[in-house]
Amino acid sequence: MFKKWKLDRIISITTLVTSVVAVYLVVKKPQPVAQPQSPAVAVANAQSFEQKLEELEKPKDPEAPPAEIHLTSNEVSAVLAQSASAIPAGSPQLTPNTDLGAMPSILDQQVSFDGDQVHGQFLTTVLGKNVWVTVSGHVGSQDGYATFDPTEFKIGDMSVPVSLVNGALQKQLTSQRDHLKLPDNVGGVKVENGELVLTQK
Repeated sequence: MFKKWKLDRIISITTLVTSVVAVYLVVKKPQPVAQPQSPAVAVANAQSFEQKLEELEKPKDPEAPPAEIHLTSNEVSAVLAQSASAIPAGSPQLTPNTDLGAMPSILDQQVSFDGDQVHGQFLTTVLGKNVWVTVSGHVGSQDGYATFDPTEFKIGDMSVPVSLVNGALQKQLTSQRDHLKLPDNVGGVKVENGELVLTQK
């Protein structure tokens, strides 16, 4: 009887410690995927992004291969930060009728490119707590739409098996399909050598 009580007690303590560690890892801020930019550098990077996009607007030369532009993570991050500041902030409160499958409000975001992968880090509110979500994967395109194939997923500093979230993520991407449509002048998108590459259509 004493042994069973002791074993139950050890299991309870172990479960409690594991739960505390899991909660700590979920709310702990992970290592950033990108370094912050000063306002002046961000403005310059956003302008560089716009100038590069203008290259895809130029008429296509039938004698030459399609034009390609290469965007750095700093350029993309600067434009994301610029567009985020133009959108009013605010996260909806959870109610019994809240659709938990809906896209949460993003309070902050960072993007970086490494090899052929994109790393995104997003600060969102879950059940009243600010939580960092980090996702990595491969960006591509199919039938005029951007695609995303995740390779890593983290909540806070805790890794989550991709197999547990990929189904819900792909379902969410399908429901947001209109937002994934490539611009009319873009034929393809990928990450290559640490840069986002857009190919003219």
